[in-house]
Amino acid sequence: MHLIDLVTRNRSYRKFHFEKKVKLEQLTDLVALARLTPSSKNRQPLKYVLVTAEKDCRFVFQQLKWAWFLKDWAGPSLSEQPPAYIVVAVDKNLNEQADIDAGIVSQTMLLGATEMGLGGCIIRTVNRYELKKHFQLPDFYGIILVIALGYPDQAIQIEPVSEKGETAYYETPDGVHVVPKRALEDLIIIPHTK
Repeated sequence: MHLIDLVTRNRSYRKFHFEKKVKLEQLTDLVALARLTPSSKNRQPLKYVLVTAEKDCRFVFQQLKWAWFLKDWAGPSLSEQPPAYIVVAVDKNLNEQADIDAGIVSQTMLLGATEMGLGGCIIRTVNRYELKKHFQLPDFYGIILVIALGYPDQAIQIEPVSEKGETAYYETPDGVHVVPKRALEDLIIIPHTK
C-alpha cells in the first residue's frame, strides 16, 4: 500500500466493533514503530500503557471526551467502543514535555494501525488524574494523550471545505462522518520575492 493510501484511509474513527478484539501483540507492534521515530534531542521520553482487557477498556472510555463538534452525540455506544487503547505518557525524568514527539508517534502508530486494518482516534481531552490512579503510574509520568484503537464501524467521507470556509466535521442522517478538507492550493503560500 502506498503512503497516500494509508494517509487517506487513516481517519479519526469514533465507532468500532467492540467484539472484534485487538491483540496485545498488535499494540506492541505499533509501539515498535513509534520507537523508531525522531525525538527532540533524541531523549525518547515517551512511554506507553497498552490496554486490551475489557474492564480496563471500559474504564478508559469513561475518562475520555469524544467529538468536540458533535455536541448532541454522547460518544460511541457500548457495542461501538474501542476494544483497545494506547495511553501515551512522558517520563519527566527524561524530558519535561514532549507534545511534538507525541504527535509524531501518534500519527506513526495510526498509520501502522491503518496498515493492519485497524482505525483509531487521538484524544487529548482525558481525565489524566483518574487514568494515572487506575494504572498506578508514578508521579514522574505525565499523560499526554490516549489513542483509541479498533476495527472501524464507521464510514468516513472527505469533502472540500464549503465556500463559507466551514471546517467542522459532521454526521449525515445515514451515519456517514463527513470531514471537510481545504484545497491544496489554499495551503501553499507563494512567496513574493524581489
